[in-house]
Amino acid sequence: MKKIGILFGQENSFPPAFVERVNQKAHGKMQAEFVRIDKVVQGEPCGYEVIVDRISQDVPFYRGFLKNAALTGTAVINNPFWWSADEKFFNNALATKIGVAVPRTVLLPSHQVPPDTSDLSFRNLAYPMDWEAIFAYVGWPAYFKPFAGGGWKNVYKLHNPEEFFRAYSETGQLVMMLQEEVVFDMYFRCYSIDQRHVKVMNYEPRHPYHLRYQTDWQAPQDILEQVRWGVQKLNEYLGYDLNTVEFAIRDGVPLAIDFCNPAPDAEITSVGQANFDWVVDAVSDMAIRKVREHLPGQDNLTWGKFVQAAATKRRLHVMG
Repeated sequence: MKKIGILFGQENSFPPAFVERVNQKAHGKMQAEFVRIDKVVQGEPCGYEVIVDRISQDVPFYRGFLKNAALTGTAVINNPFWWSADEKFFNNALATKIGVAVPRTVLLPSHQVPPDTSDLSFRNLAYPMDWEAIFAYVGWPAYFKPFAGGGWKNVYKLHNPEEFFRAYSETGQLVMMLQEEVVFDMYFRCYSIDQRHVKVMNYEPRHPYHLRYQTDWQAPQDILEQVRWGVQKLNEYLGYDLNTVEFAIRDGVPLAIDFCNPAPDAEITSVGQANFDWVVDAVSDMAIRKVREHLPGQDNLTWGKFVQAAATKRRLHVMG
């Protein structure tokens, strides 16, 4: 029987609900279960047509397992090769090229040099950086946060250069980015599933964590349509099957704030019953579709338009 697996860590509600929902919908034609790994042999299949990945960002062994599984034909949600490659600053830069508004953002080198490097490793880096131009471009207040990662770790709100340099000295070997503060009128967190289903959720990031989905934003329909369009566009180009995108509305203009969440929170205690039910249904439908369209032994991954366009240009160059 064809199998769908879910690979997860500390989640309690989403994984079992996903398994139960898939098995209800599959009517015995396929089976969903928690992934079980007892060995990983190079180039050998793992036994799953589809795996939903919720944890490999924290466990490098799982990321290696998933790449091997993808190589042998498993449809991994999300594509582990792209997930290993992208990060927040690149995603912001990509957004500027596809018409999605984002806050003004700059990338900064780590305060401390990485292991096994020395001053000689940075001969191409100007010192000091052009801080005056950087601060003028971003403005104050500003947010200072890692260019990769999430969970609001190592995030600072800063008001002036003095606070910036104090925070910078605390970031060690983290590569950081400085981003303008967006004072918003409304804020939305949006699930994107299968690059075709979007769930726009009211969200207030300034509230305590357990209360962030309890807001009463009343956005005009045209703004909601702009948000949905932005969610679709970003995920089409990034190639994510499962993601969340956060939009802040400033003076009637949606700005994408955070859209690199390939293992987004789906716990019922934080997102609420209605949102939970929606995402369980949407992800289970996607997994079942991918099993039905599965091509044994072939590439069953989702690749975004950015990568597809680059590959097409490369092929045309070689052919020419």
